[in-house]
Amino acid sequence: MSLVRLKIKGISYSQTQNGAYALILNEVEGDRKLPIVIGAFEAQSIAIALEKEIKPPRPLTHDLFKNFADRFQIVVKQVIIHKLVDGVFYSSIICERENVEEIIDARTSDAIALALRFDAPIFTYKTILDKAGIFLKFSSKEKEEDDDDSIVVDEILQEGETVEIESGAEAQGYRELSLEELHKELDKAVANEDYEKAAKLRDEISKRK
Repeated sequence: MSLVRLKIKGISYSQTQNGAYALILNEVEGDRKLPIVIGAFEAQSIAIALEKEIKPPRPLTHDLFKNFADRFQIVVKQVIIHKLVDGVFYSSIICERENVEEIIDARTSDAIALALRFDAPIFTYKTILDKAGIFLKFSSKEKEEDDDDSIVVDEILQEGETVEIESGAEAQGYRELSLEELHKELDKAVANEDYEKAAKLRDEISKRK
């Protein structure tokens, strides 16, 4: 079976399922997206790894694993999303230590959070992408507002759930803040370990640059 390389397109909040997020993966050489529903902790961990300027005061679980692996010279070579059963994705982490390769079973959200920290590529099989990949639709208004190419999700057909981007009221509130105020709020969010808010603030700051 042929492998297809994926990249992270974005993370969106589910307004229909409390505490759930949709991680959107995009095929590198194509337009199909692979949506995966993940929990709040994993979404925050992935968002922090994506936002290089957000530095937690203490290491998160995935940071701890990275530090542990570095100490014992274990390298994550790649992550493969290898199976889809009843809407659940299964992944493997391909590791290497002293030229010996090991395959470790992992939740997809954890595997991707680690792949980001090791700069490891993410793959899936073509058969999985053919089965679960979708084309997302954008309105003309959304395209105009999407200056940083962050994902805006109309609908994700996964177990009948609709996943949407953060609420308009919250986004509007960030837009009304000055750049200096945004940086202060970002520092405060990181200090309070509110990484979900920190990631959203960082997105707004990036749009101003």
